[in-house]
Amino acid sequence: MTATTATFPIDLGTYKPLRLDAATPTLSDGQKADLQFNIQLCRDAIVFFTATGAARGVGGHTGGPFDTVPEVMILDALFRGSADQYVPIFFDEAGHRVGTQYLMAALEGSLPVEQLLKYRAAHSTLPGHPELGLTPGVKFSSGRLGHMWPYVNGVAFANPGKTVFCLGSDGSQQEGNDAEAARLAVAQHLNVKLLIDDNDVTIAGNPSKYMPGFSVTRTLEGHGLKVLEGNGEDIDGLYARICEAVNTPGPIAVVNKRPMCPGIEGLEGSNHGHDVISVDLALQYLSARGHDAAVEYLKGIEKPKNTYTFLGSSDTVGSNRNVFGQAVVEILGGMSEGDRKNNVLVIDSDLEGSCGLQHIRKAHPEVFVSGGIQERSNLSAAAGFGMEKGKQGIFATFSAFLEMCVSEITMARLNYSNLLCHFSHAGIDDMADNTCHFGINNMFADNGLDDGYETRLYFPADANQMKACVTSVFGDPGLRFIFSTRSKVPMILDGDGGELFGGNYTFTPGKDEVVREGTAGYIVSFGDALYRSLDAVERLKQEGIDVGLINKATLNVVDEETLAKIGASPFVIVVEAFNRRTGLGSRFGSWLLERGYAPKYAYLGTHEEGCGGLWEQFPHQGIDPVGIMAKVKELVG
Repeated sequence: MTATTATFPIDLGTYKPLRLDAATPTLSDGQKADLQFNIQLCRDAIVFFTATGAARGVGGHTGGPFDTVPEVMILDALFRGSADQYVPIFFDEAGHRVGTQYLMAALEGSLPVEQLLKYRAAHSTLPGHPELGLTPGVKFSSGRLGHMWPYVNGVAFANPGKTVFCLGSDGSQQEGNDAEAARLAVAQHLNVKLLIDDNDVTIAGNPSKYMPGFSVTRTLEGHGLKVLEGNGEDIDGLYARICEAVNTPGPIAVVNKRPMCPGIEGLEGSNHGHDVISVDLALQYLSARGHDAAVEYLKGIEKPKNTYTFLGSSDTVGSNRNVFGQAVVEILGGMSEGDRKNNVLVIDSDLEGSCGLQHIRKAHPEVFVSGGIQERSNLSAAAGFGMEKGKQGIFATFSAFLEMCVSEITMARLNYSNLLCHFSHAGIDDMADNTCHFGINNMFADNGLDDGYETRLYFPADANQMKACVTSVFGDPGLRFIFSTRSKVPMILDGDGGELFGGNYTFTPGKDEVVREGTAGYIVSFGDALYRSLDAVERLKQEGIDVGLINKATLNVVDEETLAKIGASPFVIVVEAFNRRTGLGSRFGSWLLERGYAPKYAYLGTHEEGCGGLWEQFPHQGIDPVGIMAKVKELVG
């Protein structure tokens, strides 16, 4: 049975379309019973369809949507009862709670219920964050923390006299944007109601431990909001507090205390609940709830595999984002403890496990700081530490969030900081979270002037080159940005089948590398696009088209020798996963023309919103080997 023909095994048709009026702040026995039924039904459904993402290997995030079901059910009933009093949208600051949006779209009839079985799959229109215009029934785009409340303030300006809700979290409230939004909402007396899931859990741990002193309630009260705090699992109390918020003009925060994943054995209270529930725990939960058909469906899911065999690279793969941290650990291990503490500071933004910084924390906790979800502040703090000669600040987060830090990067440059940044999840590969989490505008980091303090951008091609790159540039002055992918990548092989960047290889900043020679023309690539380009080159050579390949691991420095070499060839094609409008290709042609080189020129990059899934993102953009080969043949022809 496939997802396209299967019936959703939990009967959402039993949902009870309740109507509530905030003017009556107490629930009758019947209303409470219906609410509790809907809450349990929807929580069971969320566990099930997010677990299909775990079974397929695309991830999913269960805890956030599971947690906030009670308040969402109450909002749905209020919207049904008095639609004209509200902006009837479940605005949500946490994009990973997208399961809520898909479930509610299905319940209202905008999205076929069976579509939920394709959660986060490629080309399913159900990516890991909500995208307006992509998914039927989804009414807003979200995904980067701290971005939704400021936006909702504008919605409130546009809808005077109506109540606007925004679902928040203790994680999103750490972002500076929310502090600004709070002040504006108070100053303008906006009728915005925040429903905040305060479960003391984020990706890397517990805010109460890594950020002692921070309190969602006290922070919001300090901005001037009235805060109604209580147990989010107490339905009567939750409903009464939401009604009070609705009946009180102006901005109100309803802070709901609960453990992460309440009632899910093995996940309750754990930060592991932030991500998708494991298949085993989902089977245990669903079986205990009597959902035998859902259990059988989950057991029958087969994880899809990319069966394409890439030429020119190894079968073994490495995780560059982890290698970054491991390489730093090796360097720090060569220092005395005193030198480490005096001269190195590593600041994490709640993504240590995703950026490789957990290796540093475990090996050298004396230099490690858990900085919480506040990227701009953390980057600036790392830069400030590195202001003095001989000191080194290290910062890491997702590449998508580099766009949030451009101004801070400028100030770090103007203050001559020594700052090493690792931005993981660069490009689009393995990005089921989709468009809002694409790391495609990384060249924004190089935003200084020609005579300014040095900035260098590096994107190593495999684990060997990542280690060599970190080792080479660690002690350099200035701003250094090292990029890595979410996906694991194979080792690049030389023409004899050996590892090109293995053995005694040394990384030379600013130097491009010839991966394959060619007479017909050259492809210039980097990062995870390099091994795909190499596959295309090898296959084209087999067809009699002698194409060469250049690895440009230093993205923003012209290697004059290599540029002259390829500039004299018949054609040059840049292949990258970065934004076609802002990436390497958008400037490489100018470099050629400025020096009088005039080969045929083209550049391939990310140019469309994503399709979800994992490796499927590359062929969707036409930058897989098939797309690369087609572009080469177009130029050769």
